Amino acid sequence: MNSRTPETHLGDGGLRRLIERIADPRGAVVVLLIVILIAIVVLNPSFAEPGALMRFIQRVSPVAIVAIGQYFVIVSGEFDLSMGAVVTAQVMTAGHLIGEDDSKTVPVLIIMLIIGIVVGVVNGLATTLLKVPSFIVTLGTMLVIHGAVMWWTGGAATGNPAESFRQLGRGGIEGIPVLGLLPYAVLILIAAIVFAVWISRRPFGRTVVAIGDNAQAVSFAGANVWRTKTLAFVLSSLAATVAGVLLAGYAGVHPSVGQGYEFTAITAVVLGGVVLGGGRGTVIGALIGAFTLESLFTLLNFTSVPATMRDAIQGAIIIAAVAYSGVVFAKKRKRPTTSAIDPTDPTGSTEPRDPSTTSAEASSPIQLTGGDDAARK
Repeated sequence: MNSRTPETHLGDGGLRRLIERIADPRGAVVVLLIVILIAIVVLNPSFAEPGALMRFIQRVSPVAIVAIGQYFVIVSGEFDLSMGAVVTAQVMTAGHLIGEDDSKTVPVLIIMLIIGIVVGVVNGLATTLLKVPSFIVTLGTMLVIHGAVMWWTGGAATGNPAESFRQLGRGGIEGIPVLGLLPYAVLILIAAIVFAVWISRRPFGRTVVAIGDNAQAVSFAGANVWRTKTLAFVLSSLAATVAGVLLAGYAGVHPSVGQGYEFTAITAVVLGGVVLGGGRGTVIGALIGAFTLESLFTLLNFTSVPATMRDAIQGAIIIAAVAYSGVVFAKKRKRPTTSAIDPTDPTGSTEPRDPSTTSAEASSPIQLTGGDDAARK
């Protein structure tokens, strides 16, 4: 009897850990995504075909890329409300400056990247050095860019980029076995994911999360807080730029093409388990949140729910996701710590472990970027 006790405890512990992972916001959104996808396939079996799935990922790619950019800002404890306006500005820039001249594609792409970097730097420096709340800074940037686009275009959809440029958003590699067509947008999304995951595991990514958890402690540790946050805003604007390139080909040129993208990105990030206020979350969580949100909207289309309900549903998702995350993390903080000996600790330490410890508070070393002169003084 006693010889079976360890196995029983191991099984119980494994089941308990599985339940805890599912109850965690990041685990719950994965379960929700699976349920929604199953419901879509039940209503429309052709959705499960490889070609249809590729078209779905192609459609989600701009939202997913914007969500990845928004992740770096939100996990640092800030907001970027200018992303939708940046998307619109980049689409209109491509439509007006490239025209039907293929030779202008590369120079205009460089101009678009410069615009994205400038917007990110302005947002970052105004937030960190001028101490203006990012909500206000990016709201002002959004209004300035939107007003400039309306003045430039007169509020009308004029001009289209060359067909070679539009292929980035709606074209792909043909003749792929099973898939038939592999969209360029999917390849760009994969590249964005690989880059975002890589940089999130570098000192910069760890420092961004630590800043969102406790910026003052990170500053005392010697990190350059203002530079790190500014770079997070630059990544956000560049993500909006890439989304604008894809939308110029997929959705066409219109002054309202990027409208609401900032709130869609925030909804996706929060739904993916990233905590508003910073300090917790992952790139993959934000990505899954984007796919879950777009899958939900696809399901609503199949069930004939009016498109006018989209904003209301988005708002309800934000409230529910934030409330659920708050309840889960509050329970983790209240959970009593145990003084059990860690079998992996060669010292046999009985120091209690707090399961709610964040990445900034963990005992594992975090390499911080740069050096904050103000902190050293």
